[in-house]
Amino acid sequence: MPQINVLRSRVARWPTLALMLLFSLLCLSAKHFVMPAAHPAKTYPAHDEHPNEGVTLALDPYDMADKANIFSVHYNEIGFMPIFVVVSNDSDQPISLSGSKAELVTHDRTKIPPATDDDLYRRIARPLSGVSTNPLPWPKKTKGTISKEAQEEIQNSQFAARAVEPHSTQSGFMFFDVAGISAPLAGANFYLTGVHDAKGNELMYFEVPLEKYLSAPSKP
Repeated sequence: MPQINVLRSRVARWPTLALMLLFSLLCLSAKHFVMPAAHPAKTYPAHDEHPNEGVTLALDPYDMADKANIFSVHYNEIGFMPIFVVVSNDSDQPISLSGSKAELVTHDRTKIPPATDDDLYRRIARPLSGVSTNPLPWPKKTKGTISKEAQEEIQNSQFAARAVEPHSTQSGFMFFDVAGISAPLAGANFYLTGVHDAKGNELMYFEVPLEKYLSAPSKP
């Protein structure tokens, strides 16, 4: 009888163990966005340093699959290029980004502003046909829907700094609509204008050639 009771006890625990295993698998499958750590802007290959003003702008495109795996949304599949933007202020005064304007200019002079939340939501909900260049069979989402996870990722990943305090760095992603553009980074330049110092004076505009990124030696 004791052996029968032990057997019954073990059988009774199976549903509980199965539920715990299922819960664990669901937790592992849920992918939450984590912002990459930002290094000083001048350490990135693609950067523009203004020594007299003590401010440096850097770009790190997430154009490769191994880098883009930090996202749950496959932005390259829907025609967007995520670019990690880093601004370092090595001066003794804060700088303002509240009136700044960013722009990606392709080799044929096409000017592309950063995508808005709504731009990204619309494309995720209704992806363009023929955009994807990735042969991997990613699961297809129903058109017209966007998950809460995707919304939170977009809101949490975008560059949102309005100022950069002295001796500090701010960072975040800007997404650019490059649908239909082959090799969008080749010959492209990134411009940032409208950055002001603590006295309200506008700093010289920043210009970062993306070729600096493309021609940089690969990391070991």
